[in-house]
Amino acid sequence: MTQLGLFAEPDASPAGLRHTNDFIDAATERELIGRIAALPLQRFQFGAFEGNRRVAWFGYSYDYALQRLAEAEPIPDWVRPVARQVEAWAGLREGSVQQVLCTEYDAGVGIGWHRDKPHFDKVLGLSLGSACKFRFRRRSGDKWERYTLAALPRSLYLMDGEARSQWEHSIPPVEARRYSVTFRTMKRT
Repeated sequence: MTQLGLFAEPDASPAGLRHTNDFIDAATERELIGRIAALPLQRFQFGAFEGNRRVAWFGYSYDYALQRLAEAEPIPDWVRPVARQVEAWAGLREGSVQQVLCTEYDAGVGIGWHRDKPHFDKVLGLSLGSACKFRFRRRSGDKWERYTLAALPRSLYLMDGEARSQWEHSIPPVEARRYSVTFRTMKRT
């Protein structure tokens, strides 16, 4: 669907955005959903505010009140094989993924416009359970460039380069329960 008026449509996806469907099989998806659903998920905290999605952080978490990274529980063994598969697909060396975020979105829950924190480098996301619209935008003069990726169950995306640094992303409220596993590498300091 084309939006008119104040919105400029890009010719293609943002530079640095890669995507593939059917990254994992249905059995692996079911296993991951079961593992995430069994976690002690907590509502997402950002400062004094609480989000509707429920999360579990591994490796590192981000403390919004202190505006810094904090150590979290180690990345679980059941996530590591998928993390290795994600790294191979992205052309990363084994062990590059240092942070994992497991998220549950109930029907009607989304996430607003944002960029991931600058402490992180490459961001990869595995979509589970139901599809979502993964939206991107960036200001272009007095207009917005926009792009929407249909993130199907079992699909994987990579945000790097401009897609990571210049574009914001969001997910509108989902129609059915959705899970995701976000894999992040760290910026070298």
